[in-house]
Amino acid sequence: MKNIKIIAVLLFLAIGNVTNLNAQNIIGPKEGYTPQVGALVSMLEDLRGRITSSVEKMDTESTDFLLDDQANSIGAMILHLAATEKYYQVFTFENRGFTKEEEKEWMMPLELGDKARKKINGESIQHYLDIWEEVRQETLAQLKTKDDEWLNKRIANGNMNNHWAWYHVMEHQANHMGQIRLVRKRIPE
Repeated sequence: MKNIKIIAVLLFLAIGNVTNLNAQNIIGPKEGYTPQVGALVSMLEDLRGRITSSVEKMDTESTDFLLDDQANSIGAMILHLAATEKYYQVFTFENRGFTKEEEKEWMMPLELGDKARKKINGESIQHYLDIWEEVRQETLAQLKTKDDEWLNKRIANGNMNNHWAWYHVMEHQANHMGQIRLVRKRIPE
């Protein structure tokens, strides 16, 4: 009888954990957004959450680790994600590219490379995550002002619609999530 109770409790806990996991893994409408925009927001936030949870406890030395002389650090990749999202904000919400001032702030992390390897280091992972969070809050605020019709509109002077542009932002984040996880596994202990 005692074994049956233990098994019942374990089954209950296992089912509860599956239920909790499924409750967290839902893409769909979000309050304050139109249905398609809300689904997009769900996906953007899921990706950022998974990337953040995989790096948020890293120390600065690990944040700056370079796999080789052509690699980017995890800190640089997080800043790159913020820069990419910032670019698509101005491109889709304002129908323009970066201003000269925005280029000074965002082009190095957007392009990465040798200059970024030298300049983007020495900060905590939280520093980079805070920058990305600030950019994301602007994305979310702007998306609240948009509807599904906007999402499906072709971008002026572009070869894509707004939905594809933001899909590309997510695709980009997913690619770097894989790179970040690979680099994390290779950091010497």
